Amino acid sequence: MRVRITFSKQGALRYTGHLDLHRLWERAMRRASLPITYSQGFHPQPKMSLAAALPLGFASRAEMLDVRLNDDIPVEDISTRLKNSLPVDIQIINIESVDERAPALQTQVLSAAYEVHLTEPVVGAELTRKVEALMMSESILRERRGKSYDLRPLIEMLSVVTEASGKVWLRMTLAARDGATGRPEEVLNALEIAPEYTRVERTRLIFQK
Repeated sequence: MRVRITFSKQGALRYTGHLDLHRLWERAMRRASLPITYSQGFHPQPKMSLAAALPLGFASRAEMLDVRLNDDIPVEDISTRLKNSLPVDIQIINIESVDERAPALQTQVLSAAYEVHLTEPVVGAELTRKVEALMMSESILRERRGKSYDLRPLIEMLSVVTEASGKVWLRMTLAARDGATGRPEEVLNALEIAPEYTRVERTRLIFQK
């Protein structure tokens, strides 16, 4: 049985890395007495995979995990069993059974949507000007791990949201394909916004149809 779990990741768990999150889910499933399927060999690994790594410090309300179980269990029972086995900063949004033959979850991710809330006041008109200039750029050359790359084609959407209260924040959708991943902090740096003065939350993962 292959199960897909959609969940949120908030609070202190924003600082839990990809591998530690993987181990957290494995421990939770063991506590919930769920029959996880393991690989063969000297170092058996649980057959589970997260859709896309979330950078440290980011919250999310759209994380996805696929896990294989040895037995068929009603998804309602899985949710009930996991409820008391997970930390409060992880909340299950949805659980569904998926086709065993479907492609690996992480190979189907195309892009990711984010909300970026600013913790320091900004002038909305000035931020809008910077966003428009960035989106009109033919290329935005950046460097990652010592290699130069073009950030511009990785930005699928970038917009300024101005609330009635005057609060200003950003929405962005960035490519999240293997070898072509846009990172919110790199977009913020290009806008001359220090990432440490923001709160970033992933709101949606967009998959191939």
